[in-house]
Amino acid sequence: MEFMNRSSQAQSAGPAASGATSGGSAHRGGKGKANNLFKLSSIALLFSATVLVVALLLSLFFGKIPAENKYVNKNTLQAVFLNNGQVYFGNILSLNDKYVRVGKIYYLRVNQQVQPNQSTTSAAQDISLVKLGCELHGPTDEMLINRDQVTFWENLKSDGQVAKAVADFIKQNPNGQKCAAPTTTTPKQ
Repeated sequence: MEFMNRSSQAQSAGPAASGATSGGSAHRGGKGKANNLFKLSSIALLFSATVLVVALLLSLFFGKIPAENKYVNKNTLQAVFLNNGQVYFGNILSLNDKYVRVGKIYYLRVNQQVQPNQSTTSAAQDISLVKLGCELHGPTDEMLINRDQVTFWENLKSDGQVAKAVADFIKQNPNGQKCAAPTTTTPKQ
């Protein structure tokens, strides 16, 4: 009898075991779908968070320059002061973290007497405003200045001396600046 009990237990345990296995696999299949859905939503959430952080960093990084651009008065001249002491006057066309783009450029030329009069203690200086373009190397009337070379820039008043000198230059030269023909010298042999 025991033999039958064992076999009946095995038989009764068999279908239950096999039902548990098949039911378990069906249950695990549902768990697998939920797991996949959870993984997919986690990836989507992580991707969205990454895009949001990148957008925030880009707006912080590039947001500084447009804020400075709004201070450029397009109706007046600007003075751009460089680290080496040179100053250029013109219109700031654009600026960013790499460069300042300036057009319609003027600069100051200081002509100093080589041998000042002995009776005066200081050398006399003749300062003139020069329009960029007629220099030996023949530059165009636009300049890109490395941003790290710019100490600061400022808008100029329309009634200031530089703005008045530029307005006078434009009145005197309505067709633009005329550069004198360069004179060439040939060395004597």
